Amino acid sequence: MRKYITIVIGILLIAASAYIANDLANTKKKQRPKKEKVAPTVFVETVHNTSVPVSVLESGRLMDKNRIEFFAEVQGVMEPTKKEFKPGTNYRKGETVVSIRNDDYNANLQAQKSNLQNLITSILPDLRLDYPEAYKKWDEYLRNFDMNKPSPNLPKPTSDKEKFFITGRNIYTSYYSTKNMEIVLDKYNLRAPFSGVLTEALVTPGSLVRPGQKLGEFIDPLVYEMEVSVNQSILPALKVGEQVEVRDTENKSKKWNGKIIRINGKVDRATQTVKVFVELRSGELKEGMYLEAIMNGEPIKDAMEISRSLLIDEKMLYVVQDSTLQLVDITPVFYNEKTVVVRGLEDGQKVISKNVPGAYSGMEVKLYQGEQN
Repeated sequence: MRKYITIVIGILLIAASAYIANDLANTKKKQRPKKEKVAPTVFVETVHNTSVPVSVLESGRLMDKNRIEFFAEVQGVMEPTKKEFKPGTNYRKGETVVSIRNDDYNANLQAQKSNLQNLITSILPDLRLDYPEAYKKWDEYLRNFDMNKPSPNLPKPTSDKEKFFITGRNIYTSYYSTKNMEIVLDKYNLRAPFSGVLTEALVTPGSLVRPGQKLGEFIDPLVYEMEVSVNQSILPALKVGEQVEVRDTENKSKKWNGKIIRINGKVDRATQTVKVFVELRSGELKEGMYLEAIMNGEPIKDAMEISRSLLIDEKMLYVVQDSTLQLVDITPVFYNEKTVVVRGLEDGQKVISKNVPGAYSGMEVKLYQGEQN
């Protein structure tokens, strides 16, 4: 009996399996939906080749244009003046900056002047007899001779005889020796060649000053000079006297007007740049400040300015053609800080204005409806 039950259950299982298999075979399979390709949207700009103005941005440090170093040419003890000889002291043009005691030398000069007077006095009687036409001018010269003032020029001889006579009495020798001593006497007082400020003081009143010794440094705090290196390609567009805008590297709202005063005639072999010197005048500036100079060059014709980030290998660019990206060759002409001026694009081409992630040549794209021409 159990045997027959097992056979019946087996037959039922086989029949059920056949039914289920047949039902599955008759059931239509559902197809998976195909994924639609989504073309990325790109921002483009229509190419219009024009003359692109070029400006060069270069930086450099300020240096004082008018700077002198005081050196002693004579020996003596430094004396105090009306103003302290210390850094930061301002002097007007012609004002005494350093004074060196000159009592001994001045006494020698007075003796030399007296000797010159004596020589001229000794020739007056002979002039009155032999050269009466010359007597008056030499007598007048002697009467106007002031021991406390620079020696006036000697009267000019009216004849060779008079000239030889004056020469034979050593008048000219004594006169030029006196003038030489007067020149040396001026070196005991060093005066400001222009209005400015003392930036370095190496001696103090009471110090013994020796010839050749450096005493200090003096500058004009209103006139400065900045040296910048400019690529030789833009050099033809720069001229001496051209206005230049200079600004602070940290606070770009601070600006000053300068002008090109010199252009070096030599090109640096390593960098292919030329030194350009810009002059600035302002009481706000200080020596050593690091500034930027913006110089305008000659416009580049038949070119277009784009972002430097759009360049591919520095010589190619993506354009949109028939709804696909295509790489075109271009020629970079001039680089700015964030942009580049290029040639090689055709008017009317659609060049991308923003980078496309994962871009490749042949990639299908859609143009942004807000395109700006």
